Amino acid sequence: MSSRKSIFSRRSSKSFRSVNNHKHDGGGAVVSGRLGCDVSGEWWAESDPVDGWANMLPELLGEIIKRVEESEDRWPQRQNVVACACVCKKWREVTKEIVRSRGNIGKITFPSCLKQPGPHDLPHQCLIKRNKKTSTFYLSLALTPSLMDKGKFLLAARRFRHGAHTEYIISLNADDISQGSNAYVGKLSSDFLGTNFAIYDSQPPHSGAKPASSRASRRFTRKQISPQVPAGNFEVGQVSYKFNLLKSRGPRRMVCSLKCPLSQETVNEKHLEGSVMKGPESSVSGYTILRNKAPRWHEHLQCWCLNFHGRVTVASVKNFQLVATVDQSQPGAKGDEDTVLLQFGKVGDDTFTMDYRQPLSALQAFAICLTSFGTKLACE
Repeated sequence: MSSRKSIFSRRSSKSFRSVNNHKHDGGGAVVSGRLGCDVSGEWWAESDPVDGWANMLPELLGEIIKRVEESEDRWPQRQNVVACACVCKKWREVTKEIVRSRGNIGKITFPSCLKQPGPHDLPHQCLIKRNKKTSTFYLSLALTPSLMDKGKFLLAARRFRHGAHTEYIISLNADDISQGSNAYVGKLSSDFLGTNFAIYDSQPPHSGAKPASSRASRRFTRKQISPQVPAGNFEVGQVSYKFNLLKSRGPRRMVCSLKCPLSQETVNEKHLEGSVMKGPESSVSGYTILRNKAPRWHEHLQCWCLNFHGRVTVASVKNFQLVATVDQSQPGAKGDEDTVLLQFGKVGDDTFTMDYRQPLSALQAFAICLTSFGTKLACE
């Protein structure tokens, strides 16, 4: 019995060493000659059996991966869950099914999770670092409470000028930020004044979605990345800053209209209730309306104040908190002032915090925060 256990242990360690020895690129994705990527951006190993691991009983395999997933719920330990998906195709399918289960809503495991809703209870705490020389922005998931934590890299964006318009290209790879890259996940486009923005996803948010008919989309379609993935830019949200023509004192005012991805939990609740919910996760039109939380004027400090609970340390016109309106058909309706779905603020010269939660995804939250950069004379 002991010899059988030792053989099993040697095979297990050999298999997982072969997985963990793969190199990682700047975007945090596993790269190797034996790895591939599916249409959702999830990395997997070749389907060749690894020492017979592919022939393991489904019940036993599911129980093993489930225990690994439950014990490694935070990064960097969660890389062991990704390692399970890299063993072989069978392990990958079981791992993906467990990660997508109802109890794992909001956890970031694979690149496709960046387009899924964030957690419901506690928000994901992230950091955005800016490089002014290259007009590049880096989003990372905070691993510690420190505001200077390096974190785990998630997304990168670079600002480009196209005539009078500005675009932010968003990528999974910090070293390859272009619309023709395999790592391209979406973009943010602004108007001439920089007060109205459109958020685009590289993949259709739902079946039947039509890509935006723009010059950039046509260039993207001709340079088809993969015949299995519909190439194009699909609009998933808009951000508008209100004009301040009277130059009255106060922070910027913004309204966001987003087509947020529904979590499996929300879908199940809708199905059971048989009616449209009145929460921020849904609306008749399928869009979620967010507005910035109104600050209060502090007489003693002589400034506008918001409670960021220690996550923002530098006063800036860029700082904001977003809440959802109760009546989605009325952007000016009063919302839930206690539930902040997204907050963004400055903690250093080129360092900012970004905390988001359901129904927003990491991609949408990052795009909204990018709109805050740049001067908006008509809104201040």
